[in-house]
Amino acid sequence: MTGIAILGFLFFMILSIWAQSRVKSTFNKYSNVRPSSGMTGAQAAEYMLRNAGLADVRIERSGGFLTDHYDPRNKVIRLSPGVHDQASLSAVGVACHEAGHAIQDAQRYAPLVIRNMAVPIAGFGSNMGLYILIAGILFNFFQLALLGVILFGATVVFQVINLPVEFDATARAKRAMVDYGMVQAGPEEDGVAKVLNAAALTYVAATLAAIFTFLYYLMLVLGRR
Repeated sequence: MTGIAILGFLFFMILSIWAQSRVKSTFNKYSNVRPSSGMTGAQAAEYMLRNAGLADVRIERSGGFLTDHYDPRNKVIRLSPGVHDQASLSAVGVACHEAGHAIQDAQRYAPLVIRNMAVPIAGFGSNMGLYILIAGILFNFFQLALLGVILFGATVVFQVINLPVEFDATARAKRAMVDYGMVQAGPEEDGVAKVLNAAALTYVAATLAAIFTFLYYLMLVLGRR
């Protein structure tokens, strides 16, 4: 079991590194391709929100590289400099993806509502679950170790719920960008799709890794019973 676990963890570590590398390389490649609309990421997100009838969502410039996200509590889309300021296929794609999350929020998209509710539970489970699991193993306390596994399982549930949220936001972005003329059908549309599909791989990799880790912990605890 230990050998299989080591191979599994190595596999998912390599998969995660590969997925992150592909996101960066694809983003950088299409950061050099200007859309025919000439829109920056910030302009594209604003245009998508306006066409969806959302006037209460702000767009802010944040620091970092690919730190883009939507904050549902404050109704803010935060875009990194390479997305907010640039007129590129990568910038437009990422910005519209985040605008897709804002539209999900406005429409009370069920998986997003569930994901937002699960955030504090998943955060607690991720932080405390492993410590409780280790304590249960050290003190040979089966119920405590099992509780740690269950708490860590909240992270897995969050990751699974997160997949349809991310896929739907990407689908909304792809439709809106073409329908509203932000990118042209054909090569521009394909370029944006490659950027967003590469980003989706990181979520898939994270989910698979979380599931594997949960199963490993569960088998570890049950095997010691």
